[in-house]
Amino acid sequence: MSMTMAEKILAKAAGKKESSAGEIVMANIDVAMTHDLTGPLSVESFKKIGVPKVWDPEKVVIVFDHQVPADSLDAANNHLLMRQFVKEQGINNFYDVREGVCHQVLPEKGHVVPGEVIVGTDSHTCTHGALGAFSTGIGSTDMAMVFSTGELWFKVPETIRFEVEGTLKDHVYAKDVVLNIIGQIGADGATYKACEFAGETVKDMNVSDRMVLCNMAIEMGGKTGLVEPDDKTKQYIKGRSNKTYEIMKSDMDAESLKTMHIDVNQLEPQIACPHHVDNVKPISDVSGIEIDQIFLGSCTNGRISDLRTAAQILKGKTVANEVRMLVIPASREIYSKALDEGLINIFVDSGALVTNPCCGPCLGGHVGLIGPGEVSLSTSNRNFRGRQGSPEAEVYLSSAAVAASSAITGKITDPREI
Repeated sequence: MSMTMAEKILAKAAGKKESSAGEIVMANIDVAMTHDLTGPLSVESFKKIGVPKVWDPEKVVIVFDHQVPADSLDAANNHLLMRQFVKEQGINNFYDVREGVCHQVLPEKGHVVPGEVIVGTDSHTCTHGALGAFSTGIGSTDMAMVFSTGELWFKVPETIRFEVEGTLKDHVYAKDVVLNIIGQIGADGATYKACEFAGETVKDMNVSDRMVLCNMAIEMGGKTGLVEPDDKTKQYIKGRSNKTYEIMKSDMDAESLKTMHIDVNQLEPQIACPHHVDNVKPISDVSGIEIDQIFLGSCTNGRISDLRTAAQILKGKTVANEVRMLVIPASREIYSKALDEGLINIFVDSGALVTNPCCGPCLGGHVGLIGPGEVSLSTSNRNFRGRQGSPEAEVYLSSAAVAASSAITGKITDPREI
């Protein structure tokens, strides 16, 4: 039977030879991740079940990233609860406030390999499909069941395969590609589908860029994002993980596979405008809109390639007086690389504010919130009303290059003009 990558991975996890879209399977979980914001509810629900120990402490990963360091008494109490749970359960894969955003930390620390089923109490867990895993977000109470049994049921999703072809122009990036796709199919255009990214353009991308694509699969309604593993995938995993893994690829004649062709040869930088991620326009349509804050970071675009791109544009220049620019590396590893390469000096010298690795203002619950009437230009993944602070504020989404260029001018600016 011909199957998609998602069907193959879930069939293996369920101990079956095959699975098909629409089928319900009970899958064994390879990695279960939770963090400081959603973890406490998972722990409370787990304790109500009455199971004394998690099914496998080596497969549980806990990351503090949303409110770190603790910015309120509630956050501090959540941290205390989770630290106590880690001790009680003997969980070794615990990353406290110092390490960074969960979706960057997991692959960096070798927890993600092809062919696995990964669940996390965060919707952007789909990021890890960039390494060829079936990875998806679940609810905190579902995680309690995973903690108890190591299993979870799934409806096997259909697959939309985005065949991306063409050569990206200067200062056009993976973020622009995925925003363009979301703009075309809409926020619900891939509801409960596996979003598979393929084609020559994707093959030319590095793993970090592929993470950008998969990260935003959820923003078009997707159940997961996926990229077929290749030599770049193997090279990324090498030295990070000692897990054995199986590479799976879609059969092109699989019944549930639908293909959409995307030509990026003429693509220009894309902007998601308030208050919906699928309200996407080319930068030429929105250039000149004045902004109050720039946020460079998040699990979408806080990687070293993003910091390098932004620093190249900002070097020798100054952030506009009327703009606040926050630079938040996605992990300690990235922060350290940025220090070694002198990128942090460039940001500080330009007038940007660099903070510790964390989610920052992305969730609207931590540092860098925006007030009523303010406008934020962000490299993150969501721009819903109230997402980064006041419901009377506006959030635009862009690539790191657009963010850096706009920081200099104080208004949305095409990086090709800088």
